[in-house]
Amino acid sequence: MTVKVDVKSFPMFINGQWVASQSGETFDVLNPATGDVVAKVAKGNEADVDNAVEAAKQAFENQEWREMKPKDRANVLNAISHQIVAHAEELVYLEVISSGGTVRRVSSNDILQMADLFQQMASFVVDYPFSETLPVPPFPGPSHNFVWREPIGVCAAITPWNMPMLIASWKIAPALAMGNTIVIKPASYTPLTTLKLAEIISNVVPPGVINVVTGPGKEVGEYLAGHPGVDKIAFTGSTEVGREIMKLASATIKNTTLELGGKSPNILLEDADLEVAIPGSLFGVFLHSGQLCESGTRLFVPDTIYEDVVKALVENAKKLKLGNPLDQETDMGPVVSEKQRDTILSYIETGKKEGATLAYGGNEVTIEGCEGGHFIEPTIFTDVTNDMKIAREEIFGPVLSVIRYSTVEEVIDLANDTIYGLAAGVWTRDVNKAYDITRKLKAGVVWINDWHMLRNDAPFGGYKQSGIGREMGKHSLDAYTQLKHVHTSMVPQVEKRSWYQILFSQPE
Repeated sequence: MTVKVDVKSFPMFINGQWVASQSGETFDVLNPATGDVVAKVAKGNEADVDNAVEAAKQAFENQEWREMKPKDRANVLNAISHQIVAHAEELVYLEVISSGGTVRRVSSNDILQMADLFQQMASFVVDYPFSETLPVPPFPGPSHNFVWREPIGVCAAITPWNMPMLIASWKIAPALAMGNTIVIKPASYTPLTTLKLAEIISNVVPPGVINVVTGPGKEVGEYLAGHPGVDKIAFTGSTEVGREIMKLASATIKNTTLELGGKSPNILLEDADLEVAIPGSLFGVFLHSGQLCESGTRLFVPDTIYEDVVKALVENAKKLKLGNPLDQETDMGPVVSEKQRDTILSYIETGKKEGATLAYGGNEVTIEGCEGGHFIEPTIFTDVTNDMKIAREEIFGPVLSVIRYSTVEEVIDLANDTIYGLAAGVWTRDVNKAYDITRKLKAGVVWINDWHMLRNDAPFGGYKQSGIGREMGKHSLDAYTQLKHVHTSMVPQVEKRSWYQILFSQPE
C-alpha cells in the first residue's frame, strides 16, 4: 500500500455532516499490528444518539426518499457500489490499520464483496414484490385485497470489529434498498471505515439517511438499542451481547436481527481429498487469525486417518507467515487488541489443563517492525473431546480443536452438540453422502469441500443461539420491511355486508 491518509481526527457523521461529540471527548484507535495510535475519534454519548436518530427520523419523513421508485432506488445502490470502488484504496488502508485484516484479503475480497452486495441489492429491488394482489375471496364476500411491503423506518445497526466495513454493508444495503434510514454504532476498535463509508454513501443519498455515532458500547450501543425512536435493530457480535440487545429491544418491541457466535463443526470423511481438505480446513479456522464467527474451529476426523491428518495439519500450519498486515506476503495478521490476545492465550492454557495435546503453536510471537502488535501463532490442539471448554466456547482466535470420531452417526451428534448453529462443513468425494449429512446438521450455512464462501445472493445466519434472521440475499430485504394488508369491499348494499348481518340484522 502506498496511499497516505490523514487518519488523525474523525468526528461523527450525522445528517450528512461531520460533527464533534456533544461532550467534545475523543478516544484513540490503535493499529493492532504496531500498537500505534492511528486516529482520534469522537466519543459519543446519549445526546449524540438522540441527534442521529432525529436526523434519521426526519430523513425518513422525506417522501422522495421513502417512496422512491424501485428503478431509481436501484440506481442509487449501483451508484454506492461505484463510490466504494472509487474509494477502494483508502477504505482498504483504513480497514487494515485498524482491524489487522491482511491487505491481501481486504483488497481482493472485502472491497469486491461490498461493491457486489450493493449491485445485488439493486437487482433484487427492481423485481421485489412491494405489492401483492390477493385472489378475490368467496367468503365473506367480494372484495379487493392486496399486501404492501413498506419500509420500517429508522434502523439501528451495531457492528463488530472483525470485518467492520463489510458487516456494516450487510446492514446498510438492505436498509437503504427498502427505503429506510439508518444509524450505525461501529465497534470502538474499528470505527474508521464505517465513518468513511457513510461519507461516500452520503454523496448519493439525502442528508440523514445514513448516520454514524461512535463511542462505547455500554453508553452508545445500549442506548441506541433501546431508543424509542428506533424501529429496528440489527446486531452482529457475541451471543452474550446479543441476549442483552434482545432485552433492550424488547422495551419497545423492535424488529430485531441478530448474527451471533459460532463453534462451527468441520467434518472430514474417510474419502475426503486431503490435498484440498487440509489447507481448506486451515483456511476455515485461521483466516483473519480465527476472528470470524463462522470459523470451523472444531475439526472432526475419523479414527482411521486421524494421525495422518494431524501430521498434515501441522505441516501446512508451519507454512503460514505471520506479519504486518500491510505486507502483501503476510498470511496472518495480528489479533485486534491486547484484551483479545489475553482471552485467546487464556483459552490455550485452559486447553492444556483440560488434557488436550498442543500439537502446534500456542504462543504469542513478536514480529520485527511490529513489536507493539498482538500476534498469536496458528494453534492446533489434538486429543480434544467435545465436552472440553475449548470445544464448547467461542474463542475467536487462531485455535483449532481436532476431535476423533468413529461413525457418521456419531459425528453428526457431536457436530450438533453445541448451543450454536451458524456454519458447518463436510469434506468428501461423495457429494450425495455430503447432502445426506448436510440435511442433519443444524446450521444456517453448510459448505461441502469448501469454507467461508459467503455469497451476496444467498442468506447468511444461524440456528439456535447463533442468531435470528438472515443477512444478504433477497431474504434479507424482508427484515427491513413491514407488511400492510389493504382491504376494499366490493359489496355496495349495506344489508348484504357480512358484518351488518352479524350485528344489525334482526331475525324475521
